Amino acid sequence: MTAILLRPAVGADARFLADMLVEAANWSQAPRRPRVTVLSDPALAPYVSGWMRPGDAGLVAETPSGDPIGACWYRLFDQSQPGQGFVAGGVPELTLGVSPLWRAQGVGRELLRGVAARARTSGYARLSLSVDRGNFAQRLYISEGYVVVHAGDTADTMVRSLA
Repeated sequence: MTAILLRPAVGADARFLADMLVEAANWSQAPRRPRVTVLSDPALAPYVSGWMRPGDAGLVAETPSGDPIGACWYRLFDQSQPGQGFVAGGVPELTLGVSPLWRAQGVGRELLRGVAARARTSGYARLSLSVDRGNFAQRLYISEGYVVVHAGDTADTMVRSLA
């Protein structure tokens, strides 16, 4: 793997995180959903809307020259307005996106590990996520200790213990 640098995501990263949400939503090859469609989708918009609010945390992966290539972040949702991978209040829900040219090169794994370490340090016991069935990233999540806790019609909710 080419050397990458991980840095904390900050408020000014909102646009890049939105870009990575678009990439995550467009994991399959066809048909690609336009940015405006993804970001206006009521099921997806909450993952980046109003970034950075209290409880938000994440990492941005960059090349040594400072070009952002991926991001992984988490947010807290509550039962009244749950995310797609909601399992319980107090369990942050994770989002991961990597630029297409950098996929399958270890960037996503480094981001996942870094965000898990940050969440553990922040006192969280678990992380959750939702992944479309068939998305190649599900194999990555399984290899990093995520387990399916709910199988939906087209997506699975997964949880990782941080203990």
